[in-house]
Amino acid sequence: MAEVPGETQRKLTTIFSADVQDYTRLMGADEEGTLATLKRYRDRMSGLIGAHGGRVINTWGDGLIAEFPSVVEAVRTAVDVQNELAGLNAARPADGRMEFPIGINLGDVIVEDDDIYGDDVNIAARLQAQAPAGGVVISNTVYDQVRNKVAVGFDFLGPLSVKNVAEAVPSYAVRIGEGEQGGSGRPADIERSAVPSGISLGRSSVFARRGLALFAVIAVALIVINALTWSGVFWAAWPLLALAFLASMQWARSQALVDTRTAAFGVIGLGLIGINLLSWHGVFWAVWPLLGLAVAAGIRWATRG
Repeated sequence: MAEVPGETQRKLTTIFSADVQDYTRLMGADEEGTLATLKRYRDRMSGLIGAHGGRVINTWGDGLIAEFPSVVEAVRTAVDVQNELAGLNAARPADGRMEFPIGINLGDVIVEDDDIYGDDVNIAARLQAQAPAGGVVISNTVYDQVRNKVAVGFDFLGPLSVKNVAEAVPSYAVRIGEGEQGGSGRPADIERSAVPSGISLGRSSVFARRGLALFAVIAVALIVINALTWSGVFWAAWPLLALAFLASMQWARSQALVDTRTAAFGVIGLGLIGINLLSWHGVFWAVWPLLGLAVAAGIRWATRG
């Protein structure tokens, strides 16, 4: 960015903040070993940041600040970092593991030389301080951009008060898959009581399971009615297909491990095959819309993020 003398340079960017948990304790136990580990872990983080198009801005003390032009790539980097560090920590004793809580925020910052300043940088640092060991916490501005673009779930944590910032910042914990997140921290286990009544957790499987159970009850009822009024025609096949389609779409929307839109393409494809089979006249016409769905899914995969 070309500097204009006398003018403040600003830009919109994604701020990535990481800091070592219990750094003072680790240094007290083994100064030289902790410093060597910090350098090794930070080198791994820097490599992942660069691979995702980010830039490390500062590595003061035990912390690290980076920026990304892409919000999606910032979150993907955080997930990769936690998985990478979890692998490194697996070979270390429990009291010697080095874990980095990560905070991510999207905002307008002041640019001076190669550094950035402003409230939005401070917010990223506060989000990082709220994250558990091995966890990731993001602001609502980040969540709005990535909620349908990355294969992770999110838990709403409520508003975060930030010093010298007038309004509290709504924050979300990133939930990686259905199992444990890298490191000992599990964002999914962060206090759920912070979620206000009526707020739906991102990609929550609870509501999906309830919906599937309801569809199953209706399906059984239709089969029983068809059997009790049997006249040689299994007419329940059509409403059962519709119920299966709706249940599958609900399942697709609840997935954290796959892209929801790609999963929806798969469900639509299966629905078309079902219609083709139930109305079979010797022609497999569904092959053409299936080809179109496959192309759409391929484009989605190639341009994701």
